[in-house]
Amino acid sequence: MRGRIRPLFAALVALLVAALTPALTAGSSSAAAQPVAHPMFVLGHAAPGFEGLAATPAGYGPANLQSAYKLPSSTAGTGQTVAIVDAYNDPTAEADLGVYRAQYGLPSCTTANGCFRKVNQTGGTSYPATNAGWATEISLDLDMVSAICPKCHILLVEASSASYANLGLAVNEAAALHANAISNSYGGGDVSDASAPYYNHPGIAVTASSGDSGYGVQFPASSHYVTAVGGTHLATASNSRGWTETVWSGAGSGCSTLNAALTGASTFNTGCAKRAEADVSAVADPATGVAVYDSTPYNGRSGWQVYGGTSVASPIIASVFALAGNAASINNNYPYAHSGSFFDVTSGSNGSCSPTQLCHARVGWDGPTGLGTPNGTGGF
Repeated sequence: MRGRIRPLFAALVALLVAALTPALTAGSSSAAAQPVAHPMFVLGHAAPGFEGLAATPAGYGPANLQSAYKLPSSTAGTGQTVAIVDAYNDPTAEADLGVYRAQYGLPSCTTANGCFRKVNQTGGTSYPATNAGWATEISLDLDMVSAICPKCHILLVEASSASYANLGLAVNEAAALHANAISNSYGGGDVSDASAPYYNHPGIAVTASSGDSGYGVQFPASSHYVTAVGGTHLATASNSRGWTETVWSGAGSGCSTLNAALTGASTFNTGCAKRAEADVSAVADPATGVAVYDSTPYNGRSGWQVYGGTSVASPIIASVFALAGNAASINNNYPYAHSGSFFDVTSGSNGSCSPTQLCHARVGWDGPTGLGTPNGTGGF
C-alpha cells in the first residue's frame, strides 16, 4: 500500500494494475500532481454458512448489514446526501444501481426522481474516460450507500484521472454540491495535508478507507480531517447481537509521520505521536463479502459478484453518518467522545508492529478497527 494511491480493492487486482501506475514517494510535496491511484477492491465470496433465498445473490445484502450494525435504515436518512468520489467513468452506474435496489426491494434512486446525480469533477456531465476497474469500485460504493441508507440521495463525482489533484478536486466538488457525507475508497503512502489539501470540509463527514495490504498507514485515511475506516471479518453468531467480528488481516493501520493527531484520540493510548489510523471500522474481509452488481465487464466478470476490502467499509461508515444526520454540527473527534456506541473488536491482527495496539485488536481502541464498528448511530 505504501507509495501508491489506490481505491481499495484487491491485493491480486492491485498487482495486475500496479505495473501501469506511477509510484508515489510518501510525503512528496508534489504528490498532488502525480497520477497515483487505481482500484483496490477485493474479489471475495459469501461468508461460510451464508444462507439466502434461492433468488438472492451471494454475499451480504442490506438486511444483513443493517442487522449487524443495528441501524435505523428504514426510518432515517431522508434529506441526506452521500457523495461517492472515484476516478474515471462508470457508464452503467445508474442502471446497475437500479438492479441492486430492485433486487433487495429498496426504493428507486434515479436521475429522474432526483435521488441520484452523477457529475464530473467540475460538476458537469461531460464524463471522463471509462475504466472498468474503477467502474467496479463505483458500483460497490453505490451499492453500499443503498444498503445502509436507502432513503439518502446519492451523488457520484467522477474524477478525470486517478491523481490526488483530480480526486481532490472531485472531493471539493462534492462538498460544493452540498453532500452531507463524502466517501473515498482509495489511498496510498502517507502524505501531508499541506501537499494534498482537499479533505478539510467542516460540517461534512469525510471518510477514507484504511487500506487493503495489512499494517501500514495510508493517505487520505491519515489526513487530520477524515474519519479513517478500518476493516473486519463479520460472521453470524449465536449471541445476543447475532453477529461477531474480528480484525480483517488486510485492513490498514498505523501512525502518520506527517499529519496532526486528533484531539479526541489523546486519551486512547494509540501509540502515535501524530495521526493514528483507524478511527472506526466495518466489514471488509472478502471471505465475508458483500453482494455487488456491476454490468461493466472487468477481467471477465460482470453481473452479480462478491467483494470485500475497506472500499466496502468507507461508504458504509459515510452512510451511517448520514443516518445519524449530525455532520453539520460535529467533526471527526465525535466518535471518540461516544466510544460506548460501538461494537468493540477485541481479537485478530493485521501484521507485526510496535506498540502492539497498532496492529493487534484489544479492548478499546486499536489500529486495525479503531473504536470498533457501529452499534446504531450514537457514535456518529
